[in-house]
Amino acid sequence: MTRPRDLAGYGANPPDIRWPGGAGLAVNFVLNIEEGSEYSVGDGDGRSESALSEVRASRVPAGDRDLAAESMYEYGSRVGFWRLHRLFRSRGLPLTVFASALALERCPDIAAAISATDWDICAHGWRWIEHYHLDAQTEADHIAKAHESLTRTVGRPPKGWYCRYSASPATRDLLVAHGGYTYDSDAYNDDLPYWTDVSGKPHLVIPYSMVTNDAKFLSGDVFAASDYASFLIDSFDILLDEAGDMPRMMSVGLHSRIIGHPGRMAGLIRFMDHIAGRADVWVCGRDEIADFWRDAVPSGQGR
Repeated sequence: MTRPRDLAGYGANPPDIRWPGGAGLAVNFVLNIEEGSEYSVGDGDGRSESALSEVRASRVPAGDRDLAAESMYEYGSRVGFWRLHRLFRSRGLPLTVFASALALERCPDIAAAISATDWDICAHGWRWIEHYHLDAQTEADHIAKAHESLTRTVGRPPKGWYCRYSASPATRDLLVAHGGYTYDSDAYNDDLPYWTDVSGKPHLVIPYSMVTNDAKFLSGDVFAASDYASFLIDSFDILLDEAGDMPRMMSVGLHSRIIGHPGRMAGLIRFMDHIAGRADVWVCGRDEIADFWRDAVPSGQGR
């Protein structure tokens, strides 16, 4: 195994630090931009995308274009992104963009809008496809193409990496070998960043979360905006209570085609209102978390 498991983590002894400003809890909003890079007949995939859509299974014959599914994805780039762009810009909140590179190639207006902000970029693949289906050479090519493409379309390179759902056993080694990525988020196993060893080199991991993620709307775990807001608020309140004597981190995963619908975005706004103006909370980008962690908990200190 090139990626051995670690079932212990920090255990009862997390690092004894505070986030910037003395905050105990870091909150990071993440917008996944995938629309235009998903599976499609037009890109030679032999099928349309069926995941994270308003319907759970395609109703068209296998191998035919699912124009409804394509249209549901298009809502994210045509409407949802711009609604979220206005929201975050109006509130002056930082945002991390998990960007599938081909999506921004095909949506130059969105790439330009992101370029005009100080939002940080984390590569979400060259396309929004599963890396665990790729052979190592193809995966290495996709990792390199994503870095080059995002640097070109946004005007600044991505510092982080996040696969669609799961990495392959080779992903982390390939990222380190590429040299352009300073951390990855291909883990769901902690409420704090941590260091790991990759081919004898220290590598930073900033875990992500499927729990505090707007995909819950499509899985059926929540339906109403009030349910979504309540779940985020409850998660935040517990983490903030724990953060009184240990650092904590909360990732809020978003998708333009999901949370970008008005009846859902209302829940996100309620959560934003709940955390607004808190002196004990650091709302930040993922790059900021990575930069702070390298200084506060250098490799070799903690786990």
